[in-house]
Amino acid sequence: MPWYSTQIGTMEKQIKITILCENETSKRAARCCRSEWGFSAFVETEQVNILFDTGHTDLYKHNANALGIDLNRSNFVVLSHHHWDHTGGMASHEFKEKKKLIIHPHILNKISTEKANLFNRDFEIMASEKSLELASGIFFLGQIPRETSFEKGEHKGDKMLDDTAIAMKTEKGLIVLTGCSHAGICNICEYAKQVTGQSLYAVVGGFHLTEKDQNAVDATVAYFRTQNVEHLYPMHCVDFPTLARFHDEFNTIKYATGDVIEL
Repeated sequence: MPWYSTQIGTMEKQIKITILCENETSKRAARCCRSEWGFSAFVETEQVNILFDTGHTDLYKHNANALGIDLNRSNFVVLSHHHWDHTGGMASHEFKEKKKLIIHPHILNKISTEKANLFNRDFEIMASEKSLELASGIFFLGQIPRETSFEKGEHKGDKMLDDTAIAMKTEKGLIVLTGCSHAGICNICEYAKQVTGQSLYAVVGGFHLTEKDQNAVDATVAYFRTQNVEHLYPMHCVDFPTLARFHDEFNTIKYATGDVIEL
């Protein structure tokens, strides 16, 4: 069986997501971890382990070591998009062997030549606009269709077609893990549902929502009211007023560096 597939597979029983980098440090990890503006998470499933984004610097490695996580156990490195606060840490990786690097092809054209050369030298790259099944029921979503009228699906004039996420099927439903959601968190969730055939169970990561675009915040809240999501965890690129709004609406918890989410 190839290491990736376009066929929908079986469901995970348990998934563990450790936040290696987020804008803040959690209380539980305050003595051993540090934070920076950026995002990185280590995903452990029964089948594979995934390093999802790497923050801005080598901080994700420091935090992984402090939390007892061996990043060399990663089967895949997945990048959500090309921005510095999600890919910068790649330059300081210490993988002992070539890892499979899963990205949208536009990333290679948007990063520096130096970083692109590092990617090509040190990793086995799989660049795809289409969704890929990395293991049974675990998907790299690829290019996200823009369907909603209220989500910009761009960033400072960049269409951000490289912005993507991970979708994981479980016995309780679909888990979506995002980096920044420049494509639109609702667009991402709808496409993840289409790819996996499951309803939402948990949505974790950057939602890219701020009070400056209140229409998008209101419409996103209205969307999630219809979805009956059991676990909703916005973080990273969500401002405080919007985090407070989600807490008021859904009783959400703000997770941060060092936190562990077990689903």
